[in-house]
Amino acid sequence: MEILTPAEMAQADHNAERAGVPTWQLMQAAGEAVASEALKRFAKAGRIAVLCGPGNNGGDGYVAAACLLADSGLPVEVWRSGKPRAGSDAARAAGKWSGAVGELEDFSPQPDMLVIDALYGAGLARELESSDRRALERVRAAGSQVLAVDLPSGLSGLSGAVFGDALQADCTVTFFRPKPGHLLYPGRSLCGELVLADIGITAGVLSDIAPQLWENGPEVWLHALPRPSAIAHKYQRGHVVVLSGKMSATGAARLSAEAAARAGAGAVTVLSPPDALAALATHLTATMLHRFDAPDDVLTFAEQRKVQSLVCGPGFGTGEKQMAVVSALLQQGETPLVLDADAITLLAKDRDAFLKARTGEKPPLVLTPHEGEFARLFSDLAEDKMLSKVERARMAAKRAMAVVIYKGADTVIAAPDGRAVINTNGTVWLATAGSGDVLAGLVAALLAQGTSPFEGACAAVWIHAEAGRREGFGMTAEDLPQAARKVLAELISR
Repeated sequence: MEILTPAEMAQADHNAERAGVPTWQLMQAAGEAVASEALKRFAKAGRIAVLCGPGNNGGDGYVAAACLLADSGLPVEVWRSGKPRAGSDAARAAGKWSGAVGELEDFSPQPDMLVIDALYGAGLARELESSDRRALERVRAAGSQVLAVDLPSGLSGLSGAVFGDALQADCTVTFFRPKPGHLLYPGRSLCGELVLADIGITAGVLSDIAPQLWENGPEVWLHALPRPSAIAHKYQRGHVVVLSGKMSATGAARLSAEAAARAGAGAVTVLSPPDALAALATHLTATMLHRFDAPDDVLTFAEQRKVQSLVCGPGFGTGEKQMAVVSALLQQGETPLVLDADAITLLAKDRDAFLKARTGEKPPLVLTPHEGEFARLFSDLAEDKMLSKVERARMAAKRAMAVVIYKGADTVIAAPDGRAVINTNGTVWLATAGSGDVLAGLVAALLAQGTSPFEGACAAVWIHAEAGRREGFGMTAEDLPQAARKVLAELISR
């Protein structure tokens, strides 16, 4: 499913009009869809109040009000925040409403009322007027149910940020394609259940828009998942290396290694500093173990043993020796890298040198920062509140010439060429120690089996989240590799 920015949605409307679907017809269909959803979900509401803005969102509201009055027999009220522009579709819609129209400042919501918020849609790019905000405050105080048209008023359709104030909707009806603000927090939490209504725009309108943002899901990457050949030996199924840290911090590397093995890598080796060998040998069985003392040891092993991907960062440490290893890995040009946790912290220590050196996409690189790590590595992007999470991830990916997994409840994955996805199947159960180490191993396993960095990252994030969702309450990171294996097994059997 493509995700359209507000500007791209406006272009889709324009393209639909050029293809013979008048904008008035789209407004009619949108209002009817809102009315239908209101009757289906809120039939027990005692009264319905439709709050209409002066633009097209308000026009949708006027149409919905007329449909509700005609179809339900319920008392329907209309309150406006401004008069539609003369000659506009919104003015035409307002003219179709036969009832009274009150001024928004006089609106007094009630607890048994359904409020249809049609003040401003996804195109809003400024703070609400004080009178609008006071009306929203009164709705909130009354405890009325809320159905939002396109997007709760006060939310940015581009970023999901709140412009001063926005209602918590029970349901949001949007049209044709979702917008970033529906899926990025805090907007995602304020939209309630999202309903995507068909209003007569066909997918053909997207041909010249060429969207580069999608909702993450199997449709994006299922075709790219590795399916091992019947005659492949273990190294042809992918050899993953995970670098371990010191003796007291081996658990993170072991989680990454276990995840890589469960995600189909034919061979997994943990490279260990001398002092951690004994601790690792106690726990590892199917995973191989090899000692390294210096950066050259890692590079030599990767070349001689035909390593197809390498994980560095989980529990690795942030000292000078570890910095030398990360620098060496970035200077080699073949083995795909997954840099997580401590490795990202090391990059941030000499960020300018790292970014200057990334003039191409060799070695292939996937970065997996959470919010704090992203802020350390890309501080100017993190501090720019005018940028959406998608925009920050895209700019970071281009700078680093890497696929960036910008983690969080609304994880965004971005590639240097501008492609990006928003992940929507995340779960609170993933907020547990070691969860990110498992994700790094999953990414590495898919890269080692030949999946491209972008598709591999997208698949790993979705599989990781789905595994966490299925395991649920009480899950620890140790449960995730086996749960991810089950999800992946179902996917490759499709």
